[in-house]
Amino acid sequence: MNEDKFTTTVAGIRERDARYHRDAFFFLREALTFTSKMFEKPEKGPGRHVSSKELQDGLRQFAINEYGPLAKKVLNSWGIHSTEDFGEIVFLLVDSGVLGKTSDDSKTHFTEGYDFEEAFVKPFLPKTPPTPRKRTPPRRGKSE
Repeated sequence: MNEDKFTTTVAGIRERDARYHRDAFFFLREALTFTSKMFEKPEKGPGRHVSSKELQDGLRQFAINEYGPLAKKVLNSWGIHSTEDFGEIVFLLVDSGVLGKTSDDSKTHFTEGYDFEEAFVKPFLPKTPPTPRKRTPPRRGKSE
């Protein structure tokens, strides 16, 4: 789907359902391409389908690659607070004909995802607690 048609489709979706910022849809589309490459899926034909688990993994990795320690904050600013939100966006795009699905695909598969704190915050926390610095008393000069 070309860029103009995708933009128009997203605008139509958001007129009916404004829960998610328009950038969330563009992010998901880019993350889907990233995920297909990450799992070495062919561009066309059988075997191209990305499972919900693969997509969730790809979305996590793509967000970290793109936004680093700000990933959770960026996603939250778009209305995405859980993997369930990813599922909602996917199925809004499926219902609009942008994405396809198999008979096995379900929104409920996105409820079995990861915790956003664990996925997007924890990787950037220090691995070991910082060592306290030893304080040296101030030097006292000779009085005059």
